[in-house]
Amino acid sequence: MKQKIILIATSLTVVFGSCTKLDEKLNGETSPSETGGTANVTALLTGAYNSFRSMYQDQGNLLALGEMSTDAMLGPTRGGDWDDNGAWRVLHTHRFDGDNVHVRDVFSGLGGVNYAATDILRFSPTPQQAAEARFLRALAQYLLLDLFDQVPYREPGESVVLPSQVRKGTAALDYIIGELNAIIPDLPTAPVTKANKDAARCLLMKCYLNKGVYANREAPTFDAADMQQVITLADQVMAGPYAFAANYFDNFAPNNGTIGSENIFTQENIGGVSSGGLRSRWYMTMHYNQQPSGWNGFTSLSDFYNKFEASDVRRGVAYNYGSYPVNGHVNPANAVNVGFLIGQQYHMVTGAALQDRTGAPLAFTPDVKIIEKGTNLEVTGIRAYKTPIDYQFTENGNVDNDNPIFRLADVMLMKAEAQLRTNNAAGGLAIVNTIRANRGASNLASLTEETMLDERAREMYYETWRRQDLVRFGKFLDPMQEKSETSDPKYLLFPIPNGQLAANPNLVANPGY
Repeated sequence: MKQKIILIATSLTVVFGSCTKLDEKLNGETSPSETGGTANVTALLTGAYNSFRSMYQDQGNLLALGEMSTDAMLGPTRGGDWDDNGAWRVLHTHRFDGDNVHVRDVFSGLGGVNYAATDILRFSPTPQQAAEARFLRALAQYLLLDLFDQVPYREPGESVVLPSQVRKGTAALDYIIGELNAIIPDLPTAPVTKANKDAARCLLMKCYLNKGVYANREAPTFDAADMQQVITLADQVMAGPYAFAANYFDNFAPNNGTIGSENIFTQENIGGVSSGGLRSRWYMTMHYNQQPSGWNGFTSLSDFYNKFEASDVRRGVAYNYGSYPVNGHVNPANAVNVGFLIGQQYHMVTGAALQDRTGAPLAFTPDVKIIEKGTNLEVTGIRAYKTPIDYQFTENGNVDNDNPIFRLADVMLMKAEAQLRTNNAAGGLAIVNTIRANRGASNLASLTEETMLDERAREMYYETWRRQDLVRFGKFLDPMQEKSETSDPKYLLFPIPNGQLAANPNLVANPGY
């Protein structure tokens, strides 16, 4: 079920932190003189963009670490299905260690992007190409910092047979902030599928908003000057060409390159040609008998679902694809077909009520256990996805939905939070209620840390940011459904994978592991 993108140099993700001498010469070690100084920088840059896609779009990478470890998502074992040696269960229950396959894949995958983007810089790229490569490197390093607190790095052209150097904590953050400020003048203003000025500003907002977290994850504080940076950057982005989409789910739809007017930076997928595995967004959760056939895997949790008002369109709608061709999937039953699926499910072509494989009604229930042993294995759990299905390309999996990384609503919510943290709750409340009005939800009476966190949950679910939000608000370790105890503070960080520790003496085990 898991798709992998082939990198320009497939071995880079393995050796990024390695100090083992290799007999085979890596593609990444080819010098400019050996290529005549004519390396195809455009192709290398495209490869760096593409190598990032599976990190975000596969169900087992950033999505798993950022959402499965929280109250938003559960990967229940259903009899003999989805056990995977407990790899999903330990993420949700905070029992992961340095051998967890998803932790290993994210660390090595982000390392590969980090290296590939850096390597471009030694082939005389144009100023814009260099800025794009440095943005991708900054994003990869930021995610490594956020998840692991340790960021391996190399200088362009540095030999990969030597152990990479490592920046930690606020030193890594300061480097990333410096890089982003340096490259903004050379980045373009568009398109949203490439690194651009506003994408860099969005990442800078994440840096400043979470700066206190990276200084002290157990008890973060928020400096007023950092919050003002968030507000200033938000105003710059909000002055751009972005506006609420006609439908919330347009931002994630197959033709979101045209109608996703809130999107600031996306990963481009090309229907029928190439993508990063984004079909996992619906396959990972849909039942085998739904269209297209799913994997009957992940669910949401009822406590999370209950955060939404019934009128809130973000909870789910009968999405109308308009003139976009959907191969007969016209949803005659007018059933909810994107968002949170609960209750009886219907055929998208005929409108008939669906059954599970035993012949019982396919009606999803809010109750779900992390280990399901009963006779209702196929229907437990609310199924959630926010990416309208690209029915054109259900066979080869290369869908046309571009994957959003930064959106206008996220920028607005970050500004609102920064205002809340600088004693301007009224200003933040006005922003939050503007978003809620567009989404069909009633106005909040007041803005507190609790209501701010809940609004981010409603707006940003399944976009990989839930764990970061919970850490910043001091709630990540708390009990939740299917995790009854308070977690050890060590789980505020993921462990450095054991293989990486063995290979690179500059990496150290995170505290408690």
